[in-house]
Amino acid sequence: MATPDLALEKGLPANTEAERLILGCILLDDSLYPQVAGSLSADDFHLEAHRRIFLRMGELYERGERIDRVTVAHELQRHGQLESCGGLSYLVSLDEGLPQGLNLESYIRIVRDKATLRRLIFTAQKVIDRCLLGEEDPDQILASAEESLLRLGESRVSSGLLTPREVIEGYPGGINAFLDPNQRIKGISTGFLKFDEMTGGLHPGELIILAARPAMGKTAMALNIAQHVAMGRQPRPVAIFSLEMARESLLTRLLCATARVNSHKYRAGYLNADERRRLSLAATQLVEAPLFLDDTPGINLMDMHAKLRRLKAEHGLALVIVDYLQLMSGRGRYENRVQEISALSRGLKLMAKELEVPMLVLSQLNRAPDLRDGDHRPQLSDLRESGSIEQDADLVAFIFREEVYKPDRADLRGKAELIIAKQRNGPTGKVHLLFIKELTKFENPVSDLEETVPPFED
Repeated sequence: MATPDLALEKGLPANTEAERLILGCILLDDSLYPQVAGSLSADDFHLEAHRRIFLRMGELYERGERIDRVTVAHELQRHGQLESCGGLSYLVSLDEGLPQGLNLESYIRIVRDKATLRRLIFTAQKVIDRCLLGEEDPDQILASAEESLLRLGESRVSSGLLTPREVIEGYPGGINAFLDPNQRIKGISTGFLKFDEMTGGLHPGELIILAARPAMGKTAMALNIAQHVAMGRQPRPVAIFSLEMARESLLTRLLCATARVNSHKYRAGYLNADERRRLSLAATQLVEAPLFLDDTPGINLMDMHAKLRRLKAEHGLALVIVDYLQLMSGRGRYENRVQEISALSRGLKLMAKELEVPMLVLSQLNRAPDLRDGDHRPQLSDLRESGSIEQDADLVAFIFREEVYKPDRADLRGKAELIIAKQRNGPTGKVHLLFIKELTKFENPVSDLEETVPPFED
């Protein structure tokens, strides 16, 4: 077993001389502290004495006091740490031997690199320990390991504050593309023309909440959007996490909606020759489509994140759909369900930003719309179990079909509304749609097809 022997022989990666020179630079010129603190934390130092000294320097800086040998020694003394850090004599020795031309950036980079190597070792050791104990499922250990390594990678990638010039110069196509609306990066079309017109489509990094009461058609609309993105003129990969329905049921819905075949007749087996032909053609299209289904019950954020990163690396990723939020489980302990849902919605927003994809998350509403007299249209306050869903979301839309509340009204049959209740970067309002119950499919009204020019290509 060469690896443990090598670890014992070489010890943990560290460069204590670079650490000493960094602290010495600050003692000589305390204006350098912000530069160091912006790149290093106390945990990046290998020696415990250096970690304590750096922490005390930070406390002095936050109080607006000067950082020098005397003030740092006094601060260490107050915390009973001066002797454990080598006393005043060690503080005096920190700036000894400093080169004439300070190379602080290089010292910082060396210390950061060594700290990263140590963290990699600690992470790997934890994974080894969990594997040897064998108390967890291998997939859970693998997902956790991937998540830990991802965090390490993210900690090394820091984008600083940028000027408007730097933002524009970094924009694909430069200033001309930034100023030209026709060249701006467009969102992903949902297939619903008026909705796309109001929102510009679904944009990378956004958390989109699609909420409704049960039986309003949340899953149907989400699958309609998935079908449009994955089976349009420019097919793009779509991941669907279904926590409520089995993947076979999802596939059946997609198949019937694509073939425009009555789903009840399909399940019962009463199909004519033309319907069978359309189903066969639809099945061929579905098999070729970049759709990826996962029906893991109660999936948590870590497992979802690991699966999506693998999918993006192997096939690419344009859209993620989660059906639905309240069925997800949070890892860790929470005082109540509201805190758990808050953590989940925040985690999904961060995941959307990290993966740079739109995250379409379905959500249940509480019973308030059903109990409301007169107008049963949902409101933002009806979002179930958490106000933070509204806070984290970039866009909140509600599905409303009045025929559910007034089944005897023939004039309401098939009429649906997609209500944009919140949108960070655009207007709110109402989009009228048609709902074909037999196909569990939403469609654009004929008037929209005649009037609306799509703002972008699929």
